[in-house]
Amino acid sequence: MIEEVLPNIYRLEIPLPRNPLKAVNSYVIKDSNRNLIVDTGLNRKECREVMDQGLAELGIGLEETDFFITHLHADHFALVSSLATERSQVFFNRPDAEAHARGNVWDKMGEYASVHGFPHKELEAALHMHPGYKYGSRLDLSLTILGQGDIIHVGPYSLTCVETPGHTRGHMCLYEPNRKVLFSGDHILGDITPNIQSWSDDVHPLREYLLSLDKVYEMDVALVLPGHRRIFRDCRKRIQELKEHHQRRAQETLSILEGGPRTAYEVASQMTWDIDLRSWHLFPPSQKWFATGETIAHLKYVEEQGWVHKEMIGARLVYSRKD
Repeated sequence: MIEEVLPNIYRLEIPLPRNPLKAVNSYVIKDSNRNLIVDTGLNRKECREVMDQGLAELGIGLEETDFFITHLHADHFALVSSLATERSQVFFNRPDAEAHARGNVWDKMGEYASVHGFPHKELEAALHMHPGYKYGSRLDLSLTILGQGDIIHVGPYSLTCVETPGHTRGHMCLYEPNRKVLFSGDHILGDITPNIQSWSDDVHPLREYLLSLDKVYEMDVALVLPGHRRIFRDCRKRIQELKEHHQRRAQETLSILEGGPRTAYEVASQMTWDIDLRSWHLFPPSQKWFATGETIAHLKYVEEQGWVHKEMIGARLVYSRKD
Protein backbone atom coordinates (compact mmCIF):
# COMPACT_ATOMS: atom_id res chain seq x y z
CA MET A 1 0.00 0.00 0.00
CA ILE A 2 1.22 3.49 -0.92
CA GLU A 3 -0.29 6.49 0.88
CA GLU A 4 0.61 10.10 0.08
CA VAL A 5 0.58 11.73 3.52
CA LEU A 6 1.88 15.13 2.38
CA PRO A 7 2.88 16.48 -1.04
CA ASN A 8 5.63 14.14 -2.30
CA ILE A 9 5.83 12.28 1.03
CA TYR A 10 4.61 8.69 0.77
CA ARG A 11 4.15 5.92 3.32
CA LEU A 12 4.98 2.34 2.32
CA GLU A 13 3.98 -0.51 4.63
CA ILE A 14 6.86 -2.96 4.57
CA PRO A 15 5.70 -6.35 5.92
CA LEU A 16 7.27 -8.03 8.93
CA PRO A 17 6.17 -11.66 8.47
CA ARG A 18 5.23 -13.59 11.62
CA ASN A 19 5.97 -10.54 13.75
CA PRO A 20 3.44 -8.96 16.15
CA LEU A 21 4.32 -5.53 14.73
CA LYS A 22 3.00 -6.72 11.33
CA ALA A 23 4.75 -3.99 9.29
CA VAL A 24 7.15 -1.06 9.45
CA ASN A 25 6.30 2.32 7.97
CA SER A 26 8.87 3.41 5.41
CA TYR A 27 8.50 7.03 4.32
CA VAL A 28 9.62 8.08 0.85
CA ILE A 29 10.21 11.76 0.15
CA LYS A 30 10.33 12.26 -3.59
CA ASP A 31 12.34 15.03 -5.24
CA SER A 32 13.74 15.69 -8.69
CA ASN A 33 17.25 16.04 -7.24
CA ARG A 34 17.69 13.40 -4.48
CA ASN A 35 14.99 11.29 -2.87
CA LEU A 36 15.06 10.32 0.80
CA ILE A 37 13.75 7.11 2.39
CA VAL A 38 13.16 7.12 6.15
CA ASP A 39 13.52 3.56 7.56
CA THR A 40 13.48 0.41 5.46
CA GLY A 41 12.60 -3.02 6.94
CA LEU A 42 14.27 -6.34 7.66
CA ASN A 43 16.95 -7.71 5.35
CA ARG A 44 14.69 -10.37 3.90
CA LYS A 45 13.04 -11.12 0.57
CA GLU A 46 9.50 -10.20 1.56
CA CYS A 47 10.57 -6.71 2.63
CA ARG A 48 12.71 -6.11 -0.44
CA GLU A 49 9.93 -7.16 -2.83
CA VAL A 50 7.42 -4.70 -1.36
CA MET A 51 10.01 -1.93 -1.24
CA ASP A 52 11.02 -2.48 -4.87
CA GLN A 53 7.39 -2.55 -5.98
CA GLY A 54 6.59 0.69 -4.13
CA LEU A 55 9.61 2.53 -5.49
CA ALA A 56 8.81 1.36 -9.01
CA GLU A 57 5.26 2.68 -8.70
CA LEU A 58 6.63 6.03 -7.51
CA GLY A 59 9.17 6.12 -10.31
CA ILE A 60 12.11 6.26 -7.92
CA GLY A 61 15.56 4.81 -8.65
CA LEU A 62 17.96 3.82 -5.90
CA GLU A 63 20.85 5.63 -7.59
CA GLU A 64 19.07 8.92 -6.86
CA THR A 65 18.06 8.02 -3.31
CA ASP A 66 19.51 8.62 0.15
CA PHE A 67 18.36 7.10 3.44
CA PHE A 68 17.72 8.24 6.99
CA ILE A 69 17.47 5.47 9.58
CA THR A 70 15.92 6.41 12.91
CA HIS A 71 17.64 3.68 14.93
CA LEU A 72 19.56 0.44 14.91
CA HIS A 73 16.79 -2.13 15.25
CA ALA A 74 16.71 -4.51 12.32
CA ASP A 75 13.13 -3.79 11.24
CA HIS A 76 14.20 -0.20 10.50
CA PHE A 77 17.89 -0.54 9.63
CA ALA A 78 18.69 -3.91 8.11
CA LEU A 79 17.28 -3.61 4.58
CA VAL A 80 19.23 -0.44 3.85
CA SER A 81 22.40 -2.52 3.50
CA SER A 82 21.01 -4.04 0.29
CA LEU A 83 19.25 -0.88 -0.96
CA ALA A 84 22.04 1.69 -0.68
CA THR A 85 24.14 2.24 -3.81
CA GLU A 86 27.62 3.73 -4.13
CA ARG A 87 25.95 7.10 -4.67
CA SER A 88 23.68 6.83 -1.62
CA GLN A 89 24.21 8.49 1.73
CA VAL A 90 22.88 6.64 4.75
CA PHE A 91 22.23 9.15 7.53
CA PHE A 92 22.48 7.73 11.04
CA ASN A 93 23.21 8.59 14.66
CA ARG A 94 26.55 8.11 16.39
CA PRO A 95 25.64 5.94 19.43
CA ASP A 96 23.82 3.35 17.32
CA ALA A 97 26.56 3.50 14.65
CA GLU A 98 29.15 2.66 17.30
CA ALA A 99 27.01 -0.26 18.48
CA HIS A 100 26.68 -1.43 14.87
CA ALA A 101 30.44 -1.23 14.35
CA ARG A 102 31.09 -3.45 17.36
CA GLY A 103 29.43 -6.27 15.46
CA ASN A 104 27.86 -9.34 16.98
CA VAL A 105 26.78 -8.59 20.53
CA TRP A 106 24.51 -11.60 20.92
CA ASP A 107 26.86 -13.55 23.19
CA LYS A 108 27.15 -10.62 25.61
CA MET A 109 23.40 -10.11 25.59
CA GLY A 110 22.93 -13.79 26.29
CA GLU A 111 25.29 -13.64 29.26
CA TYR A 112 23.47 -10.58 30.59
CA ALA A 113 20.09 -12.28 30.21
CA SER A 114 21.39 -15.33 32.05
CA VAL A 115 22.51 -13.23 35.01
CA HIS A 116 18.99 -11.78 35.14
CA GLY A 117 17.47 -15.24 35.39
CA PHE A 118 16.69 -16.15 31.79
CA PRO A 119 16.79 -19.98 31.66
CA HIS A 120 19.64 -21.48 29.65
CA LYS A 121 17.30 -23.97 27.98
CA GLU A 122 15.32 -21.11 26.40
CA LEU A 123 18.17 -18.68 25.80
CA GLU A 124 19.52 -20.08 22.54
CA ALA A 125 16.05 -20.27 21.02
CA ALA A 126 15.26 -16.70 22.08
CA LEU A 127 18.43 -15.35 20.49
CA HIS A 128 18.23 -17.39 17.30
CA MET A 129 14.58 -16.40 16.78
CA HIS A 130 15.35 -12.70 17.27
CA PRO A 131 14.70 -10.79 14.01
CA GLY A 132 17.94 -8.86 14.46
CA TYR A 133 19.85 -12.15 14.62
CA LYS A 134 18.08 -13.74 11.66
CA TYR A 135 17.63 -10.74 9.37
CA GLY A 136 20.30 -8.24 10.37
CA SER A 137 22.37 -6.02 8.10
CA ARG A 138 25.91 -6.13 6.74
CA LEU A 139 28.57 -4.55 8.92
CA ASP A 140 30.48 -2.88 6.07
CA LEU A 141 27.85 -0.21 5.43
CA SER A 142 29.17 3.36 5.06
CA LEU A 143 27.24 5.74 7.32
CA THR A 144 26.96 9.54 7.39
CA ILE A 145 26.68 10.58 11.03
CA LEU A 146 24.26 13.34 12.01
CA GLY A 147 23.31 14.77 15.39
CA GLN A 148 20.98 17.15 17.18
CA GLY A 149 20.06 20.14 15.01
CA ASP A 150 21.58 18.89 11.75
CA ILE A 151 19.31 19.47 8.75
CA ILE A 152 18.58 17.37 5.66
CA HIS A 153 17.08 19.33 2.76
CA VAL A 154 14.80 17.37 0.43
CA GLY A 155 12.82 19.44 -2.05
CA PRO A 156 10.73 21.98 -0.08
CA TYR A 157 11.29 20.14 3.20
CA SER A 158 13.94 20.98 5.79
CA LEU A 159 14.24 18.00 8.12
CA THR A 160 15.88 18.72 11.48
CA CYS A 161 17.46 15.90 13.49
CA VAL A 162 16.12 15.48 17.03
CA GLU A 163 18.03 13.14 19.32
CA THR A 164 15.59 11.00 21.33
CA PRO A 165 17.53 8.24 23.13
CA GLY A 166 15.62 5.57 25.02
CA HIS A 167 14.25 3.00 22.58
CA THR A 168 17.89 2.67 21.51
CA ARG A 169 20.94 4.58 22.71
CA GLY A 170 20.95 6.88 19.72
CA HIS A 171 17.36 6.92 18.44
CA MET A 172 16.81 10.03 16.32
CA CYS A 173 13.67 11.61 14.89
CA LEU A 174 13.23 14.11 12.06
CA TYR A 175 11.19 17.29 12.46
CA GLU A 176 9.91 19.50 9.64
CA PRO A 177 9.14 22.88 11.27
CA ASN A 178 7.17 24.45 8.44
CA ARG A 179 4.67 21.59 8.30
CA LYS A 180 5.12 20.75 12.02
CA VAL A 181 5.66 17.10 11.11
CA LEU A 182 7.60 14.60 13.23
CA PHE A 183 9.02 11.40 11.74
CA SER A 184 9.01 9.66 15.11
CA GLY A 185 10.49 6.24 14.34
CA ASP A 186 9.81 4.09 17.41
CA HIS A 187 10.04 6.97 19.88
CA ILE A 188 6.30 7.69 19.81
CA LEU A 189 3.76 5.20 18.44
CA GLY A 190 0.03 5.76 18.36
CA ASP A 191 -1.49 2.31 18.91
CA ILE A 192 1.23 0.45 20.82
CA THR A 193 3.86 1.39 23.38
CA PRO A 194 7.48 1.39 22.20
CA ASN A 195 9.45 -1.43 23.81
CA ILE A 196 12.05 0.03 26.17
CA GLN A 197 14.60 -2.68 26.93
CA SER A 198 17.92 -2.88 28.74
CA TRP A 199 20.63 -5.43 27.94
CA SER A 200 23.65 -3.65 29.42
CA ASP A 201 24.64 -2.08 32.74
CA ASP A 202 25.96 1.10 31.11
CA VAL A 203 22.60 2.37 29.83
CA HIS A 204 19.48 3.70 31.57
CA PRO A 205 16.92 3.46 28.77
CA LEU A 206 13.68 4.24 30.61
CA ARG A 207 15.13 7.33 32.29
CA GLU A 208 16.44 8.53 28.92
CA TYR A 209 13.19 7.67 27.19
CA LEU A 210 11.08 9.71 29.61
CA LEU A 211 13.43 12.68 29.21
CA SER A 212 13.16 12.34 25.42
CA LEU A 213 9.37 12.34 25.69
CA ASP A 214 9.57 15.59 27.66
CA LYS A 215 11.84 17.05 24.99
CA VAL A 216 9.38 16.29 22.18
CA TYR A 217 6.44 17.48 24.31
CA GLU A 218 7.87 21.00 24.10
CA MET A 219 7.90 20.89 20.29
CA ASP A 220 5.06 22.15 18.10
CA VAL A 221 3.97 18.93 16.37
CA ALA A 222 0.81 18.80 14.24
CA LEU A 223 1.35 15.41 12.59
CA VAL A 224 3.26 12.31 13.74
CA LEU A 225 4.59 9.85 11.16
CA PRO A 226 5.51 6.84 13.32
CA GLY A 227 7.56 3.75 12.55
CA HIS A 228 4.60 1.40 12.99
CA ARG A 229 0.83 1.41 12.68
CA ARG A 230 -1.31 4.50 12.12
CA ILE A 231 -0.37 8.13 11.55
CA PHE A 232 -1.80 10.43 14.23
CA ARG A 233 -2.01 14.08 15.27
CA ASP A 234 -2.37 14.63 19.03
CA CYS A 235 1.30 14.22 19.93
CA ARG A 236 1.16 15.73 23.42
CA LYS A 237 -1.81 13.62 24.45
CA ARG A 238 0.02 10.49 23.29
CA ILE A 239 3.17 11.48 25.18
CA GLN A 240 1.12 11.84 28.37
CA GLU A 241 -0.38 8.39 27.78
CA LEU A 242 3.07 6.86 27.28
CA LYS A 243 4.43 8.46 30.45
CA GLU A 244 1.44 7.24 32.45
CA HIS A 245 1.90 3.75 31.01
CA HIS A 246 5.48 3.55 32.25
CA GLN A 247 4.55 4.88 35.66
CA ARG A 248 1.93 2.12 35.93
CA ARG A 249 4.51 -0.46 34.83
CA ALA A 250 6.98 0.80 37.40
CA GLN A 251 4.33 0.51 40.09
CA GLU A 252 3.44 -3.00 38.94
CA THR A 253 7.11 -3.94 39.19
CA LEU A 254 7.22 -2.69 42.80
CA SER A 255 4.00 -4.53 43.64
CA ILE A 256 5.44 -7.83 42.39
CA LEU A 257 8.57 -7.33 44.51
CA GLU A 258 6.38 -7.02 47.60
CA GLY A 259 6.11 -10.79 47.31
CA GLY A 260 9.85 -11.15 47.92
CA PRO A 261 13.17 -10.96 46.03
CA ARG A 262 13.09 -11.94 42.37
CA THR A 263 15.21 -11.96 39.23
CA ALA A 264 14.11 -9.81 36.30
CA TYR A 265 12.91 -12.95 34.50
CA GLU A 266 10.77 -13.91 37.48
CA VAL A 267 9.31 -10.39 37.70
CA ALA A 268 8.58 -10.47 33.95
CA SER A 269 6.72 -13.76 34.36
CA GLN A 270 4.27 -12.03 36.73
CA MET A 271 3.79 -8.80 34.78
CA THR A 272 0.70 -8.27 32.64
CA TRP A 273 1.42 -8.46 28.90
CA ASP A 274 -0.74 -7.70 25.91
CA ILE A 275 -0.39 -11.10 24.31
CA ASP A 276 -3.18 -13.59 23.58
CA LEU A 277 -1.83 -16.47 25.64
CA ARG A 278 -3.14 -17.76 28.94
CA SER A 279 0.13 -18.11 30.82
CA TRP A 280 3.80 -17.15 30.77
CA HIS A 281 4.75 -20.78 30.12
CA LEU A 282 3.05 -20.55 26.72
CA PHE A 283 4.98 -17.45 25.63
CA PRO A 284 7.45 -18.14 22.80
CA PRO A 285 11.08 -17.67 23.92
CA SER A 286 11.35 -14.56 21.72
CA GLN A 287 8.43 -12.90 23.52
CA LYS A 288 9.92 -13.83 26.90
CA TRP A 289 13.13 -12.15 25.71
CA PHE A 290 11.42 -8.85 24.89
CA ALA A 291 9.40 -8.99 28.12
CA THR A 292 12.50 -9.62 30.24
CA GLY A 293 14.43 -6.79 28.56
CA GLU A 294 11.58 -4.37 29.25
CA THR A 295 11.34 -5.56 32.84
CA ILE A 296 15.08 -4.97 33.37
CA ALA A 297 14.60 -1.38 32.14
CA HIS A 298 11.79 -0.83 34.66
CA LEU A 299 13.75 -2.44 37.48
CA LYS A 300 16.68 -0.14 36.74
CA TYR A 301 14.34 2.82 36.82
CA VAL A 302 12.82 2.00 40.22
CA GLU A 303 16.31 1.24 41.53
CA GLU A 304 17.42 4.73 40.43
CA GLN A 305 14.49 6.16 42.39
CA GLY A 306 15.81 4.41 45.50
CA TRP A 307 12.83 2.05 45.82
CA VAL A 308 14.63 -1.26 45.29
CA HIS A 309 18.13 -2.69 45.65
CA LYS A 310 19.87 -5.53 43.88
CA GLU A 311 22.45 -8.12 44.86
CA MET A 312 24.15 -11.13 43.33
CA ILE A 313 22.95 -14.40 44.83
CA GLY A 314 25.02 -17.16 43.31
CA ALA A 315 25.08 -16.54 39.56
CA ARG A 316 21.84 -14.52 39.51
CA LEU A 317 21.09 -10.83 40.05
CA VAL A 318 18.13 -10.47 42.40
CA TYR A 319 15.99 -7.38 43.08
CA SER A 320 14.26 -6.61 46.39
CA ARG A 321 11.97 -3.87 47.73
CA LYS A 322 13.56 -1.45 50.15
CA ASP A 323 11.81 -1.13 53.51
